Amino acid sequence: MKNWKRTMVGLLSASLLILGACSAGQSVSGGESGIQERTIKAGIGLNEDHPEGQALMKFKEIVEEKTDGKIKVQTYFASQLGDDLQMTEALKSGTQEVTIPSTSPLVGMVKEFGLFDFPFLFNSEEEADAVLDGEVGQAVLEKLPEHNLVGLTYWENGFRNITNSKHPIETAEDFKGLKIRTMQNEVHLEAFQKMGANPTPMAFSEVFTALESKTVDGQENPLATIESNKFYEVQDYLSVTNHVYTPFVFLMSKTFWDKLSDEEKKIMKDAAVEAGKYNREINRKANEESLQNLKDQGMNVNEFSNEEKEKVQEQIQPVIDKFAKQFGEDLFNQMTEQLEELRQ
Repeated sequence: MKNWKRTMVGLLSASLLILGACSAGQSVSGGESGIQERTIKAGIGLNEDHPEGQALMKFKEIVEEKTDGKIKVQTYFASQLGDDLQMTEALKSGTQEVTIPSTSPLVGMVKEFGLFDFPFLFNSEEEADAVLDGEVGQAVLEKLPEHNLVGLTYWENGFRNITNSKHPIETAEDFKGLKIRTMQNEVHLEAFQKMGANPTPMAFSEVFTALESKTVDGQENPLATIESNKFYEVQDYLSVTNHVYTPFVFLMSKTFWDKLSDEEKKIMKDAAVEAGKYNREINRKANEESLQNLKDQGMNVNEFSNEEKEKVQEQIQPVIDKFAKQFGEDLFNQMTEQLEELRQ
């Protein structure tokens, strides 16, 4: 009888605790329910007028509208909070909530991101969309939580092209001897070395000054980035190589993500995806406009022919073979099979 009473008292106490938690706005599982007052600190390396900056403002607009202003998004541009790696570390430590870096600098943390770095992998933006939004792209995002990060979706940085102050890059031979700023990325570094160039990694925030002082001869970035950062002021030649397609990945701190209710998580995910579609749309339009604007600014612009691309591909094939094994041969094979199907 005493045991029965003791059990009933225990059950009653547990029920009261649950009711108290629910009335305080807490779910039984410990996560918050509904929409709470929150502030998101979101920083990127590029300027506000860049398509990524405009899309971040779209994300802010969607989140604040869907939460009736309860969740506020504070935006920081042009590396105000640090470079991509510094902001990613801030997410991991829980001192920043959102950043949207290129995938390339993240390879040291999640090696599978390196699969997207192979030169001349994608022939079009549509091919990139299919891979990133499909099983391969999602499989890579699933590697992030173990690093205290959550990847909500991919945005677009775009196809990278080369500017320099020496001469046009019209043939595979023209890469030789050029000191080109690259990201700190093993695939890019070894590929450019195979081409005969001298790749020089540095933080993006340092690039303009390095070009201006002739510390490096050139750099490689998407057209909208080249225009937005006014590299035409310190570079004479633009070669449209489309040598690498670079995605952005929308990252959120897992420390912050785990505090969100299911409703808040859905709002974040939906907003990131919707703003990502907007990003891709305006980025592709901006690249077309940027090409003309860069010509208007007096840059000498040339196309890198398919014949010369094939020569470069032969040069760098050992690099691709090496890193495909290192980054994940199964995923690489799955990706190449998907691309072959898309091209039929």
